[in-house]
Amino acid sequence: MHVSRRYVISGRVQGVGFRYFTQDAAVREDVCGWVRNMADGRVEVEAEGETEAVQRFEIRVRCGPPGARVDGVETTDRGVGVVSDPTPAPRRRNTGFAIR
Repeated sequence: MHVSRRYVISGRVQGVGFRYFTQDAAVREDVCGWVRNMADGRVEVEAEGETEAVQRFEIRVRCGPPGARVDGVETTDRGVGVVSDPTPAPRRRNTGFAIR
């Protein structure tokens, strides 16, 4: 099954290579989406792919790269069957995973 998730990661996640680490994890798992720094010091991630691939991707993101410290991860499932999130899930594209 195909899933789409949004993550907001807090902790020491900027200035430690977190976005590049996230992109590498996404490429390894064949997950599409993007990652960007937020003005408040957190990192936001949109990821979509096969359920098992996104789960493996999430495990990596929850650990982060050496030098990072993940204090919290807010996760929002997006797309079909998610009543509480009115935002439509992005369509899968063949553009890979981008750093914004």
